[in-house]
Amino acid sequence: MVDFLAENNLCGQAVLRIVSRGNAIIAELLRLSDFIPTVFRLKDKSDQQKYGDIICDFSYFKGPEYYEGKLEAKPELQDLDEEFRENNIEILSRFYLAFESVHKYIVDLNRYLDDLHEGVYIQQTLETVLLNEDGKQLLCEALYLYGVMLLVIDQKIEGEVRERMLVSYYRYSAARSSGDSNLDDICKLLRSTGFSSQPGAKRPANYPESYFQRVPISTTFISMVIGRLRSDDIYNQVISIYMGITVNLIEAWEPYKAAKTALNYTLDAANIKEQASRYAASMESLRPQVQQLLKEGFLREEIILDNIPKLLNCLRDCNVAIRWLMLHSAESAYDPNNKRLRQIKDQVLNDSKYNPKTLFQLLLDTAQFEFTLKEMFKQMLSEKQIKWENYKKEGSERMMELAEVFSGVKPLTRVEKNENLQAWFREISKQIESLNYEDSTAAGRKTVQLIQALIEVQEFHQLESNLQVCQFLADTRKFLHHMIRTINIKEEVLITMQIVGDLSYAWQIIDSFTSIMQESIRVNPSMVTKLRATFLKLASALDLPLLRINQANSADLLSVSQFYSGELVAYVRKVLQIIPESMFTSLAKIIKLQIHDIMEVPTRLDKDKLKDYSQLAARYEVAKLTHDISIFTEGILMMKTTLVGIIKVDPKQLLEDGIRKELVKRVAYALHKGLIFNPKAKPSELMPKLKEMAATMDGFYRSFEYIQDYVSIYGLKIWQEEVSRIINYNVEQECNSFLRTKIQDWQSVHQSTHIPIPKFPSVDESATFIGRLCREILRITDPKVTCYIDQMNTWYDLKSHQEVTNKRLFSEIQNTLGTFGLNGLDRLLCFMIVRELQNFLTMLQKSILKDKALVEVFKTVLAAVNPVQGIVANASKVYTSAVAKSQKIWGPYLEAIMKVGQMQILRQQIANELNFSLLCFLSLLADIEAHYQDPSLPYPKEENTLLYEITAYLEAAGIHNPLSKIYITTKRLPYFPIINLMFIIAQLPKLQYNKNQGMTCKKATDPVDWPPLVLGLLTLLKQFHSRYTQHFLALLGQFIRSVMEQCTSQKIPEMPSDVVGALMFLEDYVKYTKLSRKVVEAHVPSFIFDEFRTIL
Repeated sequence: MVDFLAENNLCGQAVLRIVSRGNAIIAELLRLSDFIPTVFRLKDKSDQQKYGDIICDFSYFKGPEYYEGKLEAKPELQDLDEEFRENNIEILSRFYLAFESVHKYIVDLNRYLDDLHEGVYIQQTLETVLLNEDGKQLLCEALYLYGVMLLVIDQKIEGEVRERMLVSYYRYSAARSSGDSNLDDICKLLRSTGFSSQPGAKRPANYPESYFQRVPISTTFISMVIGRLRSDDIYNQVISIYMGITVNLIEAWEPYKAAKTALNYTLDAANIKEQASRYAASMESLRPQVQQLLKEGFLREEIILDNIPKLLNCLRDCNVAIRWLMLHSAESAYDPNNKRLRQIKDQVLNDSKYNPKTLFQLLLDTAQFEFTLKEMFKQMLSEKQIKWENYKKEGSERMMELAEVFSGVKPLTRVEKNENLQAWFREISKQIESLNYEDSTAAGRKTVQLIQALIEVQEFHQLESNLQVCQFLADTRKFLHHMIRTINIKEEVLITMQIVGDLSYAWQIIDSFTSIMQESIRVNPSMVTKLRATFLKLASALDLPLLRINQANSADLLSVSQFYSGELVAYVRKVLQIIPESMFTSLAKIIKLQIHDIMEVPTRLDKDKLKDYSQLAARYEVAKLTHDISIFTEGILMMKTTLVGIIKVDPKQLLEDGIRKELVKRVAYALHKGLIFNPKAKPSELMPKLKEMAATMDGFYRSFEYIQDYVSIYGLKIWQEEVSRIINYNVEQECNSFLRTKIQDWQSVHQSTHIPIPKFPSVDESATFIGRLCREILRITDPKVTCYIDQMNTWYDLKSHQEVTNKRLFSEIQNTLGTFGLNGLDRLLCFMIVRELQNFLTMLQKSILKDKALVEVFKTVLAAVNPVQGIVANASKVYTSAVAKSQKIWGPYLEAIMKVGQMQILRQQIANELNFSLLCFLSLLADIEAHYQDPSLPYPKEENTLLYEITAYLEAAGIHNPLSKIYITTKRLPYFPIINLMFIIAQLPKLQYNKNQGMTCKKATDPVDWPPLVLGLLTLLKQFHSRYTQHFLALLGQFIRSVMEQCTSQKIPEMPSDVVGALMFLEDYVKYTKLSRKVVEAHVPSFIFDEFRTIL
């Protein structure tokens, strides 16, 4: 009969592919369970309030029109819904595909059973498949994997969360309109069961059988599978069902009377005591046995070959004891609210004399013993044929030499010629030579016969008297014995060791031993080498899900291998993280000693002060702590490069990643705690906290500088990379609040799985420290309470006239957060400006331009000022009347303009600080500039990658003008220039000209700060087509000319203050935009500017 798993056996291959896919589906479900968007849990009140109307469970399907109607009634809900879709459709699609694959799995399994029933597979029925060993195993696995899938989904992805995700996917995807979609069937299968994995949660009625029955499976098939398994015994009440997912049968079988009764027979106190005591005794006897086997030089080749059964039995006993004790002591196996389970657990722990450290030590020793034995056996297996052939050759040659001795030709001490023995030994030599390695069974039997013949020839021919002959015979027998032992080295031993040593049941509960592992490493860093064997033993768990995937030659092999290998490597990193943690603890002490205790030795030192500066105790403490750091480093580097699953783990890289992770954790925490501000504090806490933070960061930097030589890492490189990553990640998270499509953690280029940047709960409206810093700067430089003096780059309090802050603030930020911090602030300010401009335009379009009375005012003014080149008759009345009629809009208008202007001033200050501290790419800029001055000179080559990134680099270096930046795209707006003219005219009466300070606010109670006003308006105009700016300048020029004309006709000698303000605006416009004066002189005669300069 054809092998059931042969490639040409369609029946076997079909079920193998189903089982292979089942293992891959479970891996995907476990992988996705770590990426459930928290918003679908709706745990926070804020989430419930914000998303409650757009995230629905299956109640949505009872009346979709009602829910959709609610959304359509509110435009803001529609907008939120669209934003939510954009941010989550990708992950929802991934979850849906996983859910769909579970449904498809059971549909395909049922179809396979139908095909068997209908005779699609020739000569195969359900009965014949179950009679085949492989067939029985695969069918049992197929059914078992389906159960595992459903249980994993219920444990890892709560029912309510599943429903919300499926409804959201239905609403946002094409499945809604697709006729061939099986979404209904998937929803029926995965609707909430009422099960909760929370401790103490009550088990739903008829669970899980009602869950398993949602897609009917052939009862005949289930009965036959159970019938084939019924002879198997169960020895444990706590079992692992798949990759460490444990189930306590006492709890799981509670609703089933027959199963519960059967289990209760094995769960009386006496039986539990007997089992627990047996394993306690096993622990006592096995530990010294294994430690003896692990002694240096004990496990030699001859010992292993002579004691294979004994060694395997020892290995089996160790693994059985470890498995029973680990499973029955696991916290996750017992519900703390179940009294009976608590009693059984206490009895198990007492009667087994359970000590986690002792159990861990046995696990450690067993893993080391298993690893050593495997490696030696693999070595022997690889050398098996060569050694066997060598022994055969040696034995054959010895016999030929003896044959020559008895020929009488070869001189050997007093050996007489004996032709019979000569011929016999020649024959024996030929017999040895004829042994065939390929036919190991026949060769083994024949070798035993040859050994017996050599014993007999020695006895019957009285050869004992000749020592040399005896020695030759003994040597040959020894070689033949070696041949028998070598031929018995079989791969089955390795397979047995693999099965016996399976640790997949501990895939999750091993985590409960992490603290013991870490403490043992902290006490003795060389413990890492022993742990290596334990990690490799844990890696053997990968064989369980990968076996069938590999047999089926499935394309899922790589992704499933990567998932489980990645999980294991993450655990290895977690355990070994104690080394960087301990190193940083020592480092903190070193830095404290260096800063506070050890005095810096001067260049010249009087000899009588030498003793004072020696400070031997403090220096000894530094040396001791440094030595500890070196020992920790040595400990991790002792672990050789190891292949964990399919991922190569390099200890040096592991150490560096661990150091990076600890650095990131500490620096991120310091930034989070250090940059929290009290908005009510007077004066602001900003500068003191920045100084304090700069000292903290300097401490970290100095410690890194100190450590790098002792642990052989590039300290400065790591420092720069990780600090920039922390700041950029926090900037990205802060900017998310301004983005419609958010950047999730798993999409972020700055976030890392191995070296994660921690997220902290927000303490105010800002998400991160960079947001708090930015908003504190905006608070203390608010134009409503401060006055900015451009010439001095300083902000003063409007009421007290005390200095609030100045450009030194940005130097302090540079000292604290470096260039990355300044760049991050700059980027965040850009987003804030965009938001402010967008809000302003919304106000303009929805409030101002929709107000008919206001539009009528604008029309009247526009008619009065036409043509722009002329003079407005009765100017004061026209302008004053228009401003008065539109008075209600100027408050919000001014606030928006000044906010934008304030942020532009901050951006300029940041650019100045960056420019001062960093000037780069000058050669590239010089090449571009030279090309434009003389086109015959070459433009930089296209392969120069800097060219494509130059804008980003220039902004990073502060070589840019924030005022020339386009922040938003805009459409044509009616009356825009005239509105801005009226706005500026409305503000001029609130301002006065001061020779020392320029334009300043008249009353502190009605604040208008000139620089933010000018820069805000310039920025706003820059967002529109340049003709709007030209029109606005022409209107402002007309205003100046008209008012001056009126003054002349009324013989008023002094230039009016409003005209002074308007001219100052034009002067500042030229200064900030760096344009030619001709731009403004086109609208204002030069004699007016001449008169204006006399005032200045």
